[in-house]
Amino acid sequence: MKNKLLSASIGAAVFALGASAASATTLEDVKAKGFVQCGVNTGLTGFAAPDASGNWAGFDVDFCKAVASAVFGDPTKVKYTPTNAKERFTALQSGEIDVLSRNTTWTINRDTALGFNFRPVTYYDGQGFMVRKSLNVKSALELSGAAVCVQSGTTTELNLADYFKTNNLQYNPVVFENLPEVNAAYDAGRCDVYTTDQSGLYSLRLTLKNPDEHVILPEIISKEPLGPAVRQGDDQWFDIVSWTAYALINAEEFGITQANVDEMKNSPNPDIKRFLGSEADTKIGTDLGLTNDWAANIIKGVGNYGEIFERNIGQGSPLKIARGLNALWNKGGIQYAPPVR
Repeated sequence: MKNKLLSASIGAAVFALGASAASATTLEDVKAKGFVQCGVNTGLTGFAAPDASGNWAGFDVDFCKAVASAVFGDPTKVKYTPTNAKERFTALQSGEIDVLSRNTTWTINRDTALGFNFRPVTYYDGQGFMVRKSLNVKSALELSGAAVCVQSGTTTELNLADYFKTNNLQYNPVVFENLPEVNAAYDAGRCDVYTTDQSGLYSLRLTLKNPDEHVILPEIISKEPLGPAVRQGDDQWFDIVSWTAYALINAEEFGITQANVDEMKNSPNPDIKRFLGSEADTKIGTDLGLTNDWAANIIKGVGNYGEIFERNIGQGSPLKIARGLNALWNKGGIQYAPPVR
């Protein structure tokens, strides 16, 4: 009986191993269904928000479109799954979404215990504070005793506790699970302070009844490297998502835009020709499991990193966020991509 049970156990293990080996890759699944399923915010102006017709737009949305452009040569082949801070990880772990592009901070816990892979940082951010001008507060160090609105299940909530403890300040947390609830509570005056990523504060201030009555304090109390995440265990898909981000950055550095991408295919610069797939012997795209014009398709679909930044959250948008750390490495920032060769 022992031998029979052992044989049965081994057989089951072998079967499971075989089934796992035979399972489709994420790229195969995406191609089979004909679109990328992208997890985004439920609504954060400038980053991911639907308009009145249900059309999604924003910095994170454009990254989803860039992935679709790399895979299909078509930025419209995306479906969006709006998720709150709690739901986003379950959606990715369960396979409900193929990639999470939702102002999510890369941390060691998320990179290891939760089983996700982060690599490109698409937006270097940090946590800040917003208060009413009428409070006449100039620094976060003046906030002792304040009621602070914060979203639960976020690094924001943890950073808030650490900052006030470190500086021997008292505060009363006003915690909500969903972002619209946090926004409504702050706008209604249920708390004195709103804390989240500083980029989010610029976005959220636009939704308040009287935006000009609120000010964002100068302190940045944390490092918040934001970027896309995928499940561990599929290196090819991880590479595709990662190199989509790197392609956007490299394109800006090369001076390749949505308007001139076809013209740039004839550049005398071999790096640019290789990048755009116009060099005869290039195999970079096929090494990724894509076509050799994958990068050209990305830029045709959404433009380069700078174009995405400026129209959604930069000077061409209502948010008017300065590039700062998100400028290219050779323009005073730290955005840097490995070479495509």
